[in-house]
Amino acid sequence: MSTDVLDTAVLKTEIRLFRREPGGIFWILLFPTLLLVIVGSVPSFRETDPNLGGLRPVDAYVPVAVLLGLIVGGLQGMPPTITGYRENGILRRMSTTPVRPVALLTAQMLVLGGAALLSALVTLAVGRLAFDVTLPEQPLGYLLALLLALLASLALGALLSALSRTTKIATAIGSTALFPAMFCAGVWLPVEAMPDVLAEIVGWTPFGAAAQALNEAAAGDWPGWTHLGVLAAWTVLLTAAASRWFRWE
Repeated sequence: MSTDVLDTAVLKTEIRLFRREPGGIFWILLFPTLLLVIVGSVPSFRETDPNLGGLRPVDAYVPVAVLLGLIVGGLQGMPPTITGYRENGILRRMSTTPVRPVALLTAQMLVLGGAALLSALVTLAVGRLAFDVTLPEQPLGYLLALLLALLASLALGALLSALSRTTKIATAIGSTALFPAMFCAGVWLPVEAMPDVLAEIVGWTPFGAAAQALNEAAAGDWPGWTHLGVLAAWTVLLTAAASRWFRWE
């Protein structure tokens, strides 16, 4: 049997396993949209706010909700799963078969990445249909920033998987990293409303840079090359670190 066929079989298996996991489906696919609906249901959040450059809070929270699915997938979805495979010897047993262990890691990235992108699509659709949020006026720039943010999130998830020796540790580390990532993405305070110094600092983090790039593309501008560069640099650094410390056994 060819390697491509085996890799496809691994991917199909990971998709089936993900579909059987209600927690992952809720937190990645549904929770970001639910957060947007809660925010949009507050009447004052549907009124323009001068602190947000004339945007409504619900407008500002769409990129936040889009990023939230990516963050949860990378930090909460991947590390416990990959670490569990290693801890239970699945990766070691795979190394003795024609199936490459790297196929499992690739399949995880494709499944979680696909779920995160689907979550982003649902969030944009609900924002538009339920709260009349304007769709991104620079769709190509928005897509580029979104894909870079997804790669950075998955690279961070791979690094946490590499550093975690047990599933419990992976879950704890992922949960610890989740909250600062959510803050930088603007979950509690949109980046537009942050003080200039704080916004500048947050802009050098992967999810802060992603939030600002998405905001720029949503407004019709091409995302700033600085923000895109920050995302690309984080992706390269995190991937290199994950490759350096990742162990199959």
